[in-house]
Amino acid sequence: MAKSSQVETRRWWAFPLFHALALLVLASGLRVGLVAAFQPDGLGWAELGSTLLRGWWVDVVVTAVVVSPLAWWCAWRRQPWTGAARALLVGGVGLAWFVQAFLFISEGYFFDEFLSRFNTVAIDYLIYPTEVVTNLWESYPLVRLILGCAVVAGAVTWGSLRWFGPVVEAGPGRWRRVSAWPGAALVLGGSLAALDLKFSRERVVNELAMNGAVSGLSAAWSRNLPYDVFYATLPRDQAYAVAREALGRQGGEFSAPPPPPEPPGGPDEAWWEAARASLQRRIPGDPNRPQLNVCVLLEESLGSEFFGALGRKTKKGKPDTLTPRMDRLMLEEGLVFDHVYADGNRTIRGFEGVFSSFPPLPGDSILARDRTENVETLARVLKRDGYQSLFLYGGHGTFDFIKSYVVPNGWDRLIEQGDFEKPVFTTAWGVSDEDLYNRGLEEMRALHQSGQPFLVSFMTVSNHLPFSYPAGRIAEDPAARSRKHAVKYADWALGDFFEKAKKEAFWQDTVFVVVADHGARVYGSQTIPLKSYEIPFVVLGPAAVPQARRVSELGCQLDVAPTLLGLIGRPYDSLFFGRDLLREGSGPGRVLMHHNRSIGIYEAERLVVFGLNQQTAAWQGGLKGQELAPLSALDAAAEATARQGMALFRVADDLYLQRRYRVSPRTLAPVAAAAP
Repeated sequence: MAKSSQVETRRWWAFPLFHALALLVLASGLRVGLVAAFQPDGLGWAELGSTLLRGWWVDVVVTAVVVSPLAWWCAWRRQPWTGAARALLVGGVGLAWFVQAFLFISEGYFFDEFLSRFNTVAIDYLIYPTEVVTNLWESYPLVRLILGCAVVAGAVTWGSLRWFGPVVEAGPGRWRRVSAWPGAALVLGGSLAALDLKFSRERVVNELAMNGAVSGLSAAWSRNLPYDVFYATLPRDQAYAVAREALGRQGGEFSAPPPPPEPPGGPDEAWWEAARASLQRRIPGDPNRPQLNVCVLLEESLGSEFFGALGRKTKKGKPDTLTPRMDRLMLEEGLVFDHVYADGNRTIRGFEGVFSSFPPLPGDSILARDRTENVETLARVLKRDGYQSLFLYGGHGTFDFIKSYVVPNGWDRLIEQGDFEKPVFTTAWGVSDEDLYNRGLEEMRALHQSGQPFLVSFMTVSNHLPFSYPAGRIAEDPAARSRKHAVKYADWALGDFFEKAKKEAFWQDTVFVVVADHGARVYGSQTIPLKSYEIPFVVLGPAAVPQARRVSELGCQLDVAPTLLGLIGRPYDSLFFGRDLLREGSGPGRVLMHHNRSIGIYEAERLVVFGLNQQTAAWQGGLKGQELAPLSALDAAAEATARQGMALFRVADDLYLQRRYRVSPRTLAPVAAAAP
């Protein structure tokens, strides 16, 4: 009898144990495969072993947690597994394995694209099933992947039932059995708190040691983190003093003196208002300058790496380009800023940087947050000066919260995918670039005829997986689904737009800006691999660029709006964090940036990165043609850069959370009418 009970005792845990071991084998196999494919050059055996061991322990913990519900059910049940109960067990286990197999495959593809485990990009994309499913269908062999997942799920489920099918254990000890596995999983889960998964200064190594479930859940949980709790910062009084000094170097006259000391019980409404006013500036200009039209073309994933005019070369070092039409415009007619960087690697980061000149806070972009109905934008600045405005987006306005950002914050209208009746071509993400540009030319023609100056903004979607575009525009076959070909099409469409725009009456009176929302992909060893963030920033149009020239001043997307407004030359009120790259004496170049849950600042050849749990790391070196070297400790220059970054990020977080990133109407100065 004892022997029978022993066998039954062994068998109740044998079923969940089989699934746990199978899950652990697949997770470990994925990790080994990722390490083999993506480990950085020069990774030593000690660091490789540490990566695998740390990652294996995370897999053990995750496996125990995932299998706990099944173990609990097996330990609790008293009745035989027959009829509906058996059908529910088979269906539940089979579905769970199908989902798990699909996640493993998806994680492999995701790592190939982003060199990262599941992060906020993966979480955000789950919100938009239409675009994402269409993109997956066109980009990957989805049918074969689904069939493969079904085969894995069926095989594991059948094998577990065939050899380790659960039985009912007789006798006492039920509560002990029920609590054993989940209790162990809880203890194991607690051990993760003591495991350092950011043990390496090489970002990719840390990603290889991570687990997709852990990183994905962390990203979902930490979308809105209290900045001063999780990130290195300065006391509030010091932060505002440092930020005011930094912003003051960028020009303009402050609207108010520094705020008073922070009240003992914390800031009240009067203090917050004084703090906002202390950062608002009146940027000088000539009110009699003409109100030039403005056209901003925000380009999907069009990083500097594709442009011959920005130094693209073949692997053998020979000059190369994927953008011949833009190269010609840049070299012959453009004001080219060749040392400018994106503030993140998502479109919505490009939005907040280019249009709001706002630092990329940790967590989500302000577009995805709940207090963005009243923030400062380029459109608001120009509207206060009598401009009309329009935004054209190739996709659906609900994607990436674009509509909820554009409509309340200064643009009069948003034209999105549903407003194109007969587009020439559509992708998984929306209408083609040429459809967007041709509609924009029509709208600009009508706005110009009204006699009122205008701002027209574009956001393209063609240069994105699955890299599809209409045939006949470039020599390359669209069926190849190549990023390089999509870049060539984006260049063709831009060239076509400018060729047509030059024939319009508004060409002579319009400032055109071409800037990327972010680079094509993230690569590099730093926690924030800034080298891969380099983007084009080009100004065209005879009204602002009488002759071609190149500017190598260091800048970022926050500097686009102030530089553009400086070219127009009219006075305006500003809370922008960026600076006019053409203004002498505006201080040293600066880049504020974001990647996953890390934020950073680059200035004076020092990159300082702030991570969760108030972690700080630093690198030194130039950005052109060299790799940054890690600093074991912050030197004096890095300390100064870190102090400025901590201040700017904390102040930006305050202004946003208090709904005060908006020029106060009470302190606005009048703008004289433009000369006729």
